Amino acid sequence: MDPKQLNELLRLIKKLDFAEFKMTEGDFSMTVRSEYKPGHVPAPQIVSMAAAPAAMAAPAAPAVVAAPVADQTSNDGGETESTANLLEIRSPIVGTFYRAASPDKPPYVKVGDSVSAGDVVCIVEAMKLFNEIESEVSGKIVKVLIEEAKPVEYDQVLYLVDPNA
Repeated sequence: MDPKQLNELLRLIKKLDFAEFKMTEGDFSMTVRSEYKPGHVPAPQIVSMAAAPAAMAAPAAPAVVAAPVADQTSNDGGETESTANLLEIRSPIVGTFYRAASPDKPPYVKVGDSVSAGDVVCIVEAMKLFNEIESEVSGKIVKVLIEEAKPVEYDQVLYLVDPNA
């Protein structure tokens, strides 16, 4: 990589405010890290990439799987409640789960709220991009399965929804 390309790349990394960037090209390897600010949660931003490589593009997987949950869960009182008729809202990407747009904003949805198809239910941050996760079903949120600011895996269940409510 020539010095001009390297300078352009470093300017782009700084502009996009990545926490960490790693690159390997042939026998050239580079790692750039920015300063960590504890408690800092950047506001959601929309970034468009004209010709994003396939490896960086967000997957087109649905955020909700309309198959009912087949197991049973236990509530705080030790009773077992049936989840056979509940639908799952799943994460379409790997990232960090946020229930609200920023720490000072209310959550998009909470237990007891009704959602319709197309409603934003949370944000999953992946590589400094804040992806709004939309519901593909209608119903009532009965359980939030992920804690705020915790990592989520691809296809991990985020919410349980009762379509009959």
